[in-house]
Amino acid sequence: MESKISVKNLDFFYGSNQALYDISLDIPEREVIAFIGPSGCGKSTFLRTLNRMNDTIASASVKGSVMMDGKNIYASGTDVVALRRRVGMVFQKSNPFPKSIFENVAYGIRINGIHSNKADLEERVERALKNAALWEEVKDRLNSSAFGLSGGQQQRLCIARALAVQPEVILMDEPASALDPIATQKIEELVVELKRDYTIVIVTHNMQQAARVSDRTAFFMLGKLVEFNPTQKMFTNPDEKLTEDYITGRFG
Repeated sequence: MESKISVKNLDFFYGSNQALYDISLDIPEREVIAFIGPSGCGKSTFLRTLNRMNDTIASASVKGSVMMDGKNIYASGTDVVALRRRVGMVFQKSNPFPKSIFENVAYGIRINGIHSNKADLEERVERALKNAALWEEVKDRLNSSAFGLSGGQQQRLCIARALAVQPEVILMDEPASALDPIATQKIEELVVELKRDYTIVIVTHNMQQAARVSDRTAFFMLGKLVEFNPTQKMFTNPDEKLTEDYITGRFG
């Protein structure tokens, strides 16, 4: 299986405090990878190393390598803005801009200059909303404020915004944790749909969600990667006793 992202011997520090220890894993192209583990185990920190989101923290430092399509994203001279266009991010709490639905999606297209004219911009916005399974619900109110949408719709709008700049990888940090079961189901169905075109990495606290949507699962504990295996194997016959204890609810 072709790897989209290959992480080797990654250590991560906040100042002198080490948060991740010697993480190595390969993320295959066009699969959904779930990160599970108890709170504070490092899964969100690790997710953010994949598009250098941690660079915004002054004390953060990284050792090891994160290769994407064979190039180390931590090499000096890396264009971090271009990297984040290729590796989009959807956060736990939906964070639409205080703009219209249309302008939320158009924003990234505009600042990246990837449209040729107004018709092209409108077509790209429509495509992103369709890909995020939101178009039918909002097509008649594109000029209304994004804050008028429900929580689940706002989260799908944020996914549309990420998709609009045509990324290759989408990182999702607990994208459904603040949503009701019906909205959660829509997000999960969307994730499964999107993997036809994208590589997706999702952090989730919800074990059933990981089992439902992912092809492979990585289990983290205290900043270490305990196990990384096909999801089916992980949930039925894990290699590590610690994984089994966590999945069966003995701790965490």
